Amino acid sequence: MTSNTHKTLLRQLPAIEKLLNTQEILDLQTTYARSLVTEALRAVVADIRNEILDGDLTHLPEQTEYAERTHQKIAAKTAPRMRPVVNATGTVTHTNLGRSLLSNDACEAIQQAAQNYVNLEYDIETGRRGHRDRITEPLLQQLTGCEASTLVNNNAAAVLLALQTMARGKEVIVSRGELIEIGGAFRVPDVMAASGAILREVGTTNRTHLRDYAEAINEHTGLLLKVHPSNYKILGFTSTPAMEELTALGAARGIPTMEDLGSGALLDMTQYGLPHEPLVGERIASGVDIVTFSGDKLLGGPQAGLIVGKSEWIEKMRKNPMMRALRVDKLIIAGLSATLQRYLIDSTTVPEQFPMLNRYTRSIETLHAVAEKLKEQLQDLFAEKINIQVSETYGQIGSGALPVETLPSVTLLLESTEISAERLAAAFRNTTIPIIGRIKDGLFWLDLRTVYEREQAWIVAAATQIAKTL
Repeated sequence: MTSNTHKTLLRQLPAIEKLLNTQEILDLQTTYARSLVTEALRAVVADIRNEILDGDLTHLPEQTEYAERTHQKIAAKTAPRMRPVVNATGTVTHTNLGRSLLSNDACEAIQQAAQNYVNLEYDIETGRRGHRDRITEPLLQQLTGCEASTLVNNNAAAVLLALQTMARGKEVIVSRGELIEIGGAFRVPDVMAASGAILREVGTTNRTHLRDYAEAINEHTGLLLKVHPSNYKILGFTSTPAMEELTALGAARGIPTMEDLGSGALLDMTQYGLPHEPLVGERIASGVDIVTFSGDKLLGGPQAGLIVGKSEWIEKMRKNPMMRALRVDKLIIAGLSATLQRYLIDSTTVPEQFPMLNRYTRSIETLHAVAEKLKEQLQDLFAEKINIQVSETYGQIGSGALPVETLPSVTLLLESTEISAERLAAAFRNTTIPIIGRIKDGLFWLDLRTVYEREQAWIVAAATQIAKTL
């Protein structure tokens, strides 16, 4: 295209104000704000100007095309920013993909709380103001044996609030092997520093003895802290005092004790074929003053930090000024209380009722059946352009739960004769419902442990889109 043609087309570009008064654009303004339509229209005209300069246009679009392209811009801008995706990564509780899925009970409870006024801080019997902890506290008392409990927005917040309340300005004795780092480079020493407590490390990375704690106690000691290694494991020549030993030491020396359980479990996970995790109730029975743990992960509820233990310390935490900044809202309380109620109603149905536990425990035979069906569907769509193989693999629970334990799984291995594994992965990510897999050994992997009928349909729909472009 000659420079004269460029100039002619550029001069003929209609003014924004003129386009805004065309019938097609006026129709858009009956649905969308004029300011939004104007912004989108300016972007469309800018795109057309660039297309002219790049030599991609030989004539200007019809008026209807301006409206169509403007509508597309608006649709893209107003589309929900949080979208459902298919998690085919092999990590079941994936932090970057929203962590845990909730049970139907929890979802219904959250919807009810969202759409109605609720007795969040209102005592119906007395007609007076109540405390929001009273909704979940009776459930946690029954399930764990604790005297009292409170909730904050995640387990890191629970640790922060507990440390500041129990040991601000005092030394907290903790094993050197338990100074963990969780996701996002968030470290126990950093949480402790933020709380105003003073870290006092004892023992070594792999071995810490009860005498190490006893010898470190002095007039400045405020707390004996134990951190359960929920996101790592040290193997080999190791030792650490049992919680019962620490609580006995604390009681004898007048020092409170606390354990951060990380994931936390209310039921014995071994009955579902998973490795043993310490039960919250067992820790409360040991005499520990405070236990903190997560509301999602192994428990199966919404993300929250649960603090259970002795009334003396829970009451002090409720009065801590930080509590208002860290507390959860009615939606989390509704979802968590429904989750806890399910444990009380019938704990034997937990694997069926809780989506995450169901995903952790699916049989390898079930996964093979999914793989064979999905392979056949995809092979019909891709023909010879993509080779698909079924292979057994190993996934993980994720989000710091049971870190060294793997889950046997089944994956589809996709290899394209047309494009690289990276481009194939990008193509699946950029479909209507993104499909998130992983790349390994030059192949695109779709791990099927978290793929059910709904996700399978979404994968087929994505493959249908991609097949048209190959």
